[in-house]
Amino acid sequence: MAPYFDTRFGNPSSTHRWGREARAALDEARERVARCLGASADEVCFTSGGTEADNLAVLGGWRVLKARGRAAVVSTPIEHKAVLQAVHQAQKEGAEERMLPIRPDGTVDLEAARRTIDGDVALTSVMWVNNETGVVQPIAELATMTKAAGGIFHTDAVQAFGKVAVDARTIPFDFASVSGHKLGAPKGIGAFYIRRGTPLEPLFFGGSQDRGRRPGTENVPYAIGLATAMERAIAEREAHWRALEPLRDALEAAILARIPDAVVHGRGAPRAPHILSVSVPGTDSESLLMALDLQGVAASAGSACQSGSITPSHVLSAMGVRADLASAAIRLSLGALTTADDIARVSELFPALIQRARGHVGAA
Repeated sequence: MAPYFDTRFGNPSSTHRWGREARAALDEARERVARCLGASADEVCFTSGGTEADNLAVLGGWRVLKARGRAAVVSTPIEHKAVLQAVHQAQKEGAEERMLPIRPDGTVDLEAARRTIDGDVALTSVMWVNNETGVVQPIAELATMTKAAGGIFHTDAVQAFGKVAVDARTIPFDFASVSGHKLGAPKGIGAFYIRRGTPLEPLFFGGSQDRGRRPGTENVPYAIGLATAMERAIAEREAHWRALEPLRDALEAAILARIPDAVVHGRGAPRAPHILSVSVPGTDSESLLMALDLQGVAASAGSACQSGSITPSHVLSAMGVRADLASAAIRLSLGALTTADDIARVSELFPALIQRARGHVGAA
């Protein structure tokens, strides 16, 4: 990436030699990203990340098909807010919002999906791997249903790419979103896959870049970084899974052995190996996250803290998890740098931190 911040700092839309040099690098990056997705270069659009790609998919797909008499947008209540709020915006613009029910294990109810996805559906959007629980959804089946009904199928593949095979040649999704920072690329770059021939209305206007689908001067160095990160993610995917799954399982087993009333969310469903969502009765996520942070352990909540009050995770609530457990959920994420020593350390720390967190909640 470095030369394109400095000596090769040309605008890829300019016709002078510095611009042509930047254009060549951008075109090469687009081709590399396309190969990673089983796509052609003209099917790839660069975005600022997953949120923009999700909005472009939901609103861009809905707006162009609503004129053809398709009124419905289908999604699930466990999507990232980038999809959910885009679906709500479509509803404000006249869409019929349909939410697929979620089973207690975190998977979509396929029988309900078959009844819901009909000829009125413009677009279906379902996240491939859930960002809170790691549960893997049956994307091939849902995409096939939507295509058979004549609609567009979008998947938020932000947590899936590099963990499962996201390949447009084998699974009939029309749109897919990828975010660079989940793969080690810089924050602020993403890729949006658009199957050739799929209608799309742009969200932005003012230029012909990306075939008019996403106008604006392209971020050349970040596109190069994204291409490199995606290639590495594919090359390392199987080894990454083999390394992380036993580490995740060891951490899960240690927590359940030492804290028998702990609840692992999504357990029993197909799960990607890099996410463990767990709740312990009598705790709250805010206190536990603070305690982990003080011990040098980075974790995140399955719930959001707003104005000092804990709001239960919308994902866990949709799975039917009790409000007290949903408010106690934390997410422990594993990555390429996670080691067996890290797992052992968290396994040793966790019981004492849980005891303190329970005491804090009891005192409150």
